[in-house]
Amino acid sequence: MPTAQQYRMKAAEYAALAETAGSASESREFRALERNCTSLAANKEWLASNDSQTVPASPEVDHARGQGGQILRCLGAAVIMRWTTLPKKLRRELFEYAESVGDLQPPELEGEIARFLHEHKDDA
Repeated sequence: MPTAQQYRMKAAEYAALAETAGSASESREFRALERNCTSLAANKEWLASNDSQTVPASPEVDHARGQGGQILRCLGAAVIMRWTTLPKKLRRELFEYAESVGDLQPPELEGEIARFLHEHKDDA
């Protein structure tokens, strides 16, 4: 899972891309991604400094997560099967969120996700 600093670095990248964007809509997309990363960084920092205020998951929640694995796999497969029909902005957001929940570090996870999507883009 990325750190707050990594989210802030990604936000800075998006800010720079927004400055050099080829169109106003592309600039807006990069600004939205910048805001998302900034928000994720702030959330990470809040969680780190307020750990005592969070509620740990109950055993029932852990059990539900285990059962939810199959549901998540089915939903993920459905998204992949319809990937090319999704709006570009939504694909970019899903890609960003996928990076934030993965076990790999962002650079290698980003490459893995991109390769997977490219290889399976025409799957039916």
